[in-house]
Amino acid sequence: MIIVTGGAGFIGSNIVKELNRQGRSDILIVDDLNNRKEQSQSYRNLRGLQFIDYMHKDDFLTAIQNKEFDGVDVDVVFHEGACSDTMEYDVNYMMKANYEYSKAVLHFCMEHRIPFLYASSASTYGAGENGFREGDECEDALNPYAYSKLLFDRYVRQVMSDTQSQIVGLKYFNVYGPQEHHKGNMASIFYQLYHQVKKDGVCRLFEGWGKFSDGTDVPNGGQKRDFIYVKDVVKVNLWFWQHKGPSGIYNCGTGKAHTYNEVADSVIKALGKGKIEYRDFPEVLKGKYQNYTESDTTKLLEAGYDQGFYDMYEAVKEYCDFLDAGGYFKYGK
Repeated sequence: MIIVTGGAGFIGSNIVKELNRQGRSDILIVDDLNNRKEQSQSYRNLRGLQFIDYMHKDDFLTAIQNKEFDGVDVDVVFHEGACSDTMEYDVNYMMKANYEYSKAVLHFCMEHRIPFLYASSASTYGAGENGFREGDECEDALNPYAYSKLLFDRYVRQVMSDTQSQIVGLKYFNVYGPQEHHKGNMASIFYQLYHQVKKDGVCRLFEGWGKFSDGTDVPNGGQKRDFIYVKDVVKVNLWFWQHKGPSGIYNCGTGKAHTYNEVADSVIKALGKGKIEYRDFPEVLKGKYQNYTESDTTKLLEAGYDQGFYDMYEAVKEYCDFLDAGGYFKYGK
């Protein structure tokens, strides 16, 4: 059996779908379908998936703490479940959901020597002033979400040498693609711009605010991010598990940053219409926003990953076509 926490979410449901394509349906999905921050719509992501059972995240936590999974043959745990709202400022809630819960699942896997692959985040690099290389010298946190992820990474580094089973953390950069509807305002810029163009033909981007690390001003729409297609994220996860990749914490990005202007251009080209307009940079985000991210892929490639990454324009065209076709996976297809 395979366990996917957050299996009704964005990345988790894509992992399940690819496992289905590879012939695996003996999957336990763990999630909370009534998540207070995700509009209670994530159940829709399950309709196109094949899996053996579902458990609420609290019931799963109780079950592993009560040893109810002792003797169950678990091949791997993909731990994708988390509160991913970067605007959530209830630190106690964030720490319980993202840090304490993750520790419990980690120790369950360590005890039973089950491969444990989990979602970290590029938000653990703060403003990116020190670069994007895995390690304490580059890491920081600008909000409670980022701190909860950073603290768990640091915890994993402390305990990793105490286990013989595989532990892999993946620092996801800016992920986009199918099955992100339920994320609402936290959905990718590609999803937001697709709907803006469909509605009134306009891609609305932030004006520039702040400076890049070299001291130059950020131009309108010139914020740069390492955008990675969700199918590439799935490939990296499955590669580490199926190839028994070395334990560690790795960046999961393409290694190439694109501006938001390029993002808008890719959506406009995919849809065959649209224009760009700029709006004021929100006061609430000033000092808490990453103007530039670009994954350092050195460690990932040294681990042996050789599957490459989608071209952004090709991925966006595929994603827009998917949204045009209904926007959800279809059962058995």
